[in-house]
Amino acid sequence: MGRGKSRNSARRGGRGRGGAHAAARRKQRAALTGTLRVTGNGVARVETAEGTFRLSKHGLREAMNGDTVGVSLHHVRGGEVRAVVQTVIERATHVFLGIYQPAGPLGAVRPLDARLRHDFFVLPDDPSPARLSVSPGDVVAVRILAYPTRQEAGIVTVERCIGREDAVDLGIQSIMAQYDLTDEYPAAALAEADALILDVDAALEEPLRRDIRDRFLLTIDPVDARDFDDAISLERTPQGGYSLGVHIADVSHYVAWDSSIDLAARSRATSVYLADRVLPMLPERLSNDLCSLRPAEDRLAMTVDIELDRKGRVRAYEAYPSVIRSKLRLDYGTVDAILAGEKDGAEVARAAHAESLPAEGLAAFLACANELAEKRQEIRRKRGAIDFDTVEVRPLVDADGAPTAIAVRRRTAATGLVEEAMLLANECVAEKLADARLAAAYRVHDAPAPDSLANAAATLAEVGVISRADALDVRGGDRRAIEQVIKRTAGEPTAPLVNALLLRAMQRALYKPENQGHYALGAPAYCHFTSPIRRYPDLIVHRVLKLQLLRERTGKAAARAAEPALTGRGPQALDRVLPQICRHSSDQERAADAAQHASEKVKIAQYYTARIGERAAGAVSWVSENGVFVRLEDTQAEGMVHLHDLGGNQYWEVDPVRLRVTGTATGTVITLGQRVIVEVKATDELRGHLDLALIHATGALH
Repeated sequence: MGRGKSRNSARRGGRGRGGAHAAARRKQRAALTGTLRVTGNGVARVETAEGTFRLSKHGLREAMNGDTVGVSLHHVRGGEVRAVVQTVIERATHVFLGIYQPAGPLGAVRPLDARLRHDFFVLPDDPSPARLSVSPGDVVAVRILAYPTRQEAGIVTVERCIGREDAVDLGIQSIMAQYDLTDEYPAAALAEADALILDVDAALEEPLRRDIRDRFLLTIDPVDARDFDDAISLERTPQGGYSLGVHIADVSHYVAWDSSIDLAARSRATSVYLADRVLPMLPERLSNDLCSLRPAEDRLAMTVDIELDRKGRVRAYEAYPSVIRSKLRLDYGTVDAILAGEKDGAEVARAAHAESLPAEGLAAFLACANELAEKRQEIRRKRGAIDFDTVEVRPLVDADGAPTAIAVRRRTAATGLVEEAMLLANECVAEKLADARLAAAYRVHDAPAPDSLANAAATLAEVGVISRADALDVRGGDRRAIEQVIKRTAGEPTAPLVNALLLRAMQRALYKPENQGHYALGAPAYCHFTSPIRRYPDLIVHRVLKLQLLRERTGKAAARAAEPALTGRGPQALDRVLPQICRHSSDQERAADAAQHASEKVKIAQYYTARIGERAAGAVSWVSENGVFVRLEDTQAEGMVHLHDLGGNQYWEVDPVRLRVTGTATGTVITLGQRVIVEVKATDELRGHLDLALIHATGALH
């Protein structure tokens, strides 16, 4: 399919006999826009909507890896279509890590990332190397002042000196530089945070805030969580239904609009969870103290009380600011053990010094929450929500940042009961704001592009995972058909393939000022409300919700008087800056996700550096033109077997449609889902690459 597109694109852009006007028209059609990808050995390709094309020998010009570029296409010997960069539309790299060396009056910086194949210099009048005491051979983080051209090298300035090249966290530092992340917080914001205090009595004087400290509620988080921004309470109603309370840290009480903390949080937009550290959106005084719903401590919250019938259907809900007191902190593993009967709830509560327990006991409380979660999951399935069965692979590190193990986290009953409560609160708040036609940071997910679904469906049908009839339903965007494919293959060896292909076909969810619904959740209105400690859009939603509650209680004039900076007509008023905030938050979320994934790959590579030569079982998880990716069974870590490491001393032909490779001499086929035995061959810790060699391949798994 990809090859066909390449040939068609080339024909449209090739030379013909139709005269100058036709040639010019064809040349214009050959101008495509795409993303440049450069490998460590210098091979460059551009990914466009019409296919992926390799660049000509000198076609890179001034472009760099990741840039959005405009290219032209032309034929080379043998009929292959190659691309040449004509213009750089948007730069991807602004900061990078490199090794500093004097070069006469200049300073030279060689990028550590081999994909940045250009020279960069520090000008003689730049004081940054001296100011930061940079020595020859030091690793430095530099910011690009002038990008390289075909005639001149790039110009950079040194922002930070990291030290020698063997620094233990060089890979993480490189990722932080690549995504322009910092672990430093503005001094003004820190000072502002240090001055904040918890004053429950003053908070209770607010017209909307309620004191619900006597209610039994608890937090459930990963065992290594440092901040707790959500808690739940639950009771059965006399009619056999449920009264669910979702309680979220009231960050907006402390962070005023346009304050130093607010501006810093707005710039960051999200906390970033790297493999060995957290780069918080808020100062620790807030995220780990005042706003963390720690047990046996009074805290300010935003509460959503939801009444549901015995089938789990929402009958009514109400939101308000509150004062709460968490009675108990549990982790996912403990909750799963209690639900499975492996631990006694009463003993767990006693060991944790819980202040009080519901009358029916902790085990019954959790069983009720799990029962409600299962009913909510069924309701969402019936309305067409798509639940991807993803696996979280997380390297565990010691105090020095060295990886000690690789943990595999899957969805469990404990994670499910928390997730369903949070999803429900998000939907209720979004519905309230959307019904009032209020601008806020809605979470919007559009339907996938037909071509993307068609490609995914075709591949799944081609490798035999789904039938041709199922493929027609999937390519048509039928949410229920997609969910059925995921559900039917859950627990099967092909499940990772199904989830990966269908996830790739999905659009990315974005933040937008107006409600446009959420395709994957099947929700007519959706927003993020439950994590204002780590997501700025949630903080926006809290502010808008509070304003609406004030309007309903005291009238529009009083609400405007209470929040003049937020509701004014100046250039920094919320309605003026909200579109830009939503765009920036979406961009920062994408960067944070990419940085987290890259950091985990670095630590996984470090983990396997000590295991070079070891053999492991796995399954082929993807096929690319460079080789096959293998997901290892024990750790779920993914590495690549390059084509030249597939064995057989033969040429391997890649089929990008069927996602398989075939040895031309022996006819051996290696395809998606196939079980293999591989050997850890090499690692690239800086870039987080794990290279494998194929030892043995068995039959395909579908």
